[in-house]
Amino acid sequence: MNHSTLFQEYRLNHLFTLKNKIIMAPMTRAKASAELVSTPEMADYYARRADAGLIITEGTVISPGALGCFNVPGIFNKTQIQHWQKVTDKVHQKNGLIFLQIWHVGRVSHPAFLRGELPIGPSASTMVGKVYRTENLTYGQSRAVTQEEIKHLIDAYADAARNAISAGFDGVEIHGANGYLIDQFLHYHTNQREDDYGGTPENMTRFALEVVKACGETLGYERVGLRLSPGAYLNQIIGDIKDAQVFQYLLMQLNKYPIAYLHTGNFDDSKTFAELNQMTMSQFLRSHYQGTLIGCGGYTPSTAIDAISNSAFDCVAFGRAFIANPDLVQRIYHQNELRPYDASLLDNLY
Repeated sequence: MNHSTLFQEYRLNHLFTLKNKIIMAPMTRAKASAELVSTPEMADYYARRADAGLIITEGTVISPGALGCFNVPGIFNKTQIQHWQKVTDKVHQKNGLIFLQIWHVGRVSHPAFLRGELPIGPSASTMVGKVYRTENLTYGQSRAVTQEEIKHLIDAYADAARNAISAGFDGVEIHGANGYLIDQFLHYHTNQREDDYGGTPENMTRFALEVVKACGETLGYERVGLRLSPGAYLNQIIGDIKDAQVFQYLLMQLNKYPIAYLHTGNFDDSKTFAELNQMTMSQFLRSHYQGTLIGCGGYTPSTAIDAISNSAFDCVAFGRAFIANPDLVQRIYHQNELRPYDASLLDNLY
């Protein structure tokens, strides 16, 4: 294996040159305080991984109404901003680069998180099954968000982006993947609207593009990344063959904006999807998007090197490997054996 492929610098844009092509993927760790505030342990956790070319934090909710899990961090009040500053300071002291992933879960929530209110989505829907990281909560109904609420949501994303910069982050990644709010607008299964936000690719992509534009105009597009999962596989979204047209239109529009990167949101990027013409997510994104693409989804150093060498994507994000190996970058560089991931590692931040 030619490991130098991963350790070449990568010029993201005129603001950022990554010191290598190894990215730390966003991962929900649920170790923030009950008030959704980051902790000293989180600061140490991210700082230990500052050798990555870029750290993308765990999903961080943009408002109280964006919540769908206990003990995830927020970025909508002064206390949260102040404590995130301690995280970014530690990462920057180690010459790291760090983006905050900003997040709204949409229908993937429960009234217990929302002061008794129903979760929102593009359309009213019903989810089933146990709520993530709870003992006895089950998913249920969501209601359709109004156009007036959509305007406020776009403002909330922009405010979260602004707050992230105030907290010392170098940029933000908009979470538009994995069946959460933005992704719900992009799939026919969850978006059955008949207004300006549904029914056609132009309308179904409107919300995502308005969020990208709001954050880009707030920070500068060079500080904004976006994660997408055009294939339906998570949080009970069912794929539709027409979804490909929606994402093709979205990617065509994104080519007009100088965002920092696009990021594949998948746990297994070897999987192909019928609704994507039997392509993997990264293959589909690469075939329609002209900017920087970060691949993610079960890659090893060896398979990542092959993929980058074959221009499948430009940089690679590792998730579980970074949980198991805080020194992942050094282990790859020295070709040392990686510690295998085990679910018990989720119990603590290390």
